[in-house]
Amino acid sequence: MEPLPGPPPRTKIVNGRIITPFRVIPNGTLILEEGKIIGIEAGNPELPGVPEIDAGGCWVAPGFIDIHVHGGGGHDFMDGTETAFLAVAELHARYGTTAMIPTTLTAGKDDLLQTLDAYERAHRQNTKGAQFLGIHLEGPYFALSQRGAQDPRYIRPPDPDEYREILAYSSSIARWSAAPELKGAMEFGRYLRSNGVLAAVAHTDAIYEDVLEAFDNGYSLATHLYSAMSGVTRRNAFRYAGVIEAAYLIDGMDVEIIADGVHLPAPLLKLVYKIKGPDRTALITDAMRAAGMPPGESILGSLRDGLRVIVEDEVAKLPDRSSFAGSVATADRLVRNMIRMADVPLPDAVRMMSTTPARIMGVADRKGSLAVGKDADLVIFDDGVRVRNTLIGGRVVWSRERIGAA
Repeated sequence: MEPLPGPPPRTKIVNGRIITPFRVIPNGTLILEEGKIIGIEAGNPELPGVPEIDAGGCWVAPGFIDIHVHGGGGHDFMDGTETAFLAVAELHARYGTTAMIPTTLTAGKDDLLQTLDAYERAHRQNTKGAQFLGIHLEGPYFALSQRGAQDPRYIRPPDPDEYREILAYSSSIARWSAAPELKGAMEFGRYLRSNGVLAAVAHTDAIYEDVLEAFDNGYSLATHLYSAMSGVTRRNAFRYAGVIEAAYLIDGMDVEIIADGVHLPAPLLKLVYKIKGPDRTALITDAMRAAGMPPGESILGSLRDGLRVIVEDEVAKLPDRSSFAGSVATADRLVRNMIRMADVPLPDAVRMMSTTPARIMGVADRKGSLAVGKDADLVIFDDGVRVRNTLIGGRVVWSRERIGAA
């Protein structure tokens, strides 16, 4: 792949409503140079000879960061090819995603290692799509009772020999999701933390006490809150708080939600925002390969042995319609839904798609907000959150006008 030209030495983005960490600047100007933000000003300062991008009165926001995504555009990361990785990154960049954490599914060790190899190759070639910030292993250490659409053939308890080998194999693993009630899960969480990998609670039937112990042992994020996890349960007639209640009660625990408008209805979106707030809530697509594709049959996971699914009602489902099988959302839809369905102010909705995920993944020093010195990753969109331009490192990687989109 031929590398694209680098960003121009200096560029202005003018006539935009700029969302900064502290305020919105109407009719503001961003000044970019060598892939970084070097100035944020009200009005349009005179900079002779500097090319301009006219935002046309649209919103100028930090680029969206998707920390849980499986695929899109007909491709899935579990295909295990650099072609799939690059195609997914390009598809989601069209909808404002400037950085992502590619996510796996439950699989055998060899398939996971193959996917890690593909990530490494694609990471070096990725010049047109959302940047890769590391990989997320979703499973295979899950509760079978909460598998959702995860393939039961590969679900198993934590195996120290296996996870130590996988972590030694690749330094690109950024997060790993597991069920904390499984035997060996606490040791697993501690090992992840010692290796700088984010441990997350997922696909679990744990109760509050399990999650509290897990939090003390390194698990700091609830993976797709409400989906594939326990709420209040009864055992021997006694009620126990589940993972959902634990995520609310543990102030320091972050949550991520699939705000596609299907996985969670409006009242639950409002509840998450009310209790956890924009600083502890990340929006995720959890998108599978059918994102950006027409409805119909699709495959969750690899083309070789993935699960057949049906895409209808703007979501993927198992063929018997017993469970959702991942979303087909893009980041712009998540932001739009939080505004329209959950009555969230636009800057807060943007924060949950940029600043908060950047902080959760430890990249807030360079990404997630429009501030001097940060990477020039940004998205320009209108009042309907329809993306007009996506810039990564100060370079336009997608433009609605360029391709003549409506």
